[in-house]
Parts: sequence; structure tokens; C-alpha cells
Amino acid sequence: MEVMILGAGGHAKVVADLVELAGYSVAGFLDDSLSGRSVLGKPVFGPLADCLRYPACRFVIGIGNNRVREDLAARYSLRYLTAVHPRAVVAKDAVLGPGTVVMSNAVVNPGAVVGAHAIVNTGAIVEHDNRIGDFVHLSPGCALGGTVDVGARTHIGIGACVRNNISIGPDCVIGAGGVVVKDIVRPGTYVGCPARPIEK
Repeated sequence: MEVMILGAGGHAKVVADLVELAGYSVAGFLDDSLSGRSVLGKPVFGPLADCLRYPACRFVIGIGNNRVREDLAARYSLRYLTAVHPRAVVAKDAVLGPGTVVMSNAVVNPGAVVGAHAIVNTGAIVEHDNRIGDFVHLSPGCALGGTVDVGARTHIGIGACVRNNISIGPDCVIGAGGVVVKDIVRPGTYVGCPARPIEK
């Protein structure tokens, strides 16, 4: 099975490497600004809109921005691949949505459900019975305790921690190293220990 990566930047490189280590073949990339170049020795065939020219391929969106991934998934009805790095640990009963990527040394424990087009980045920990929404990005080294809910498009920063039994709503950003010890309902950016909103 050949896989096409949407996007050709830094995150796309990591996704492409993951996809090949998982046993698939990367045909190449599509990117609006890098057409005609090569990434990791694979061609950038053309702009993102050319994805419809490759009906035999499976696709992964290799773009870190949550809203951009959501927009692309809504715009193009494609066959999306769920890809798990061979050095990740995913429980037998965990559920991973279409287009989701789980990177090296990440852990997704029993009872966890991860939505569509999410990123479980390098070394991230998704504990038991978590509910991770669509288009969420869990950054490298972040750790979510058991029974945590994370709303759609939320970004948990590098090294952030979320206590067990916590709910974080959609469209939130938890800054790098933040520690979430109580529910977060309103969209916004939260930083520090304990995590508090940045006032505008």
C-alpha cells in the first residue's frame, strides 16, 4: 500500500518516517509551497489539491496545526491511514480514529479512545480510559492521567501534565510544562503550575 503525506514540512518528515517504519511505502508528499522539491528522498508531487489525482493511495495529514488538519479533512474525502510507530505501545482495546498518528515511545493505555486526525507525539502518555477528541495534538513528553477528556482541536504542550479525572474543553492550549489540576471549560491558553489562563 502506498501512502501520500499531505504537507512537506518538519512534522510531515516525522510522519513519513513513522509510516515507513510501520511497514508502509511513502509515495511522496503534496504541499502548496514546496512542489517540485524532494523531502527525505521522496518527491513533492504538487499542491495539496492534487490529492484527488491519487485515488489508489492512502493519506496522512502531516501538518501539526490542528485547524489546518481539520480544514483539510473536511475539504477532501480521502482514505486516511491510522499509523502507529513500531516503538509505540497501544493497548489492544484502545481505539484510534482515522488519520491519527502515534509516534515513537508514546503510550496509549487500555480503554483509551483517540479521535480522528489526532497526534500522539513522541513519548506522550495517554492513560487508561482517556477520551481524546478529533484533531487534538498531544506534544512530546506530555502525560495525561487516567480518565481524562480532551476536547477537539486542543493542544497539550511539550512536557505538560494533566491530573486524572480532568476534563479539558475544545480549542484550548496548555503551554509547555503546564500542570492541569482542575477542569478547563473555556477555550484559551493556559500556562504554569497549576495552569491558569493567560488574560488578554
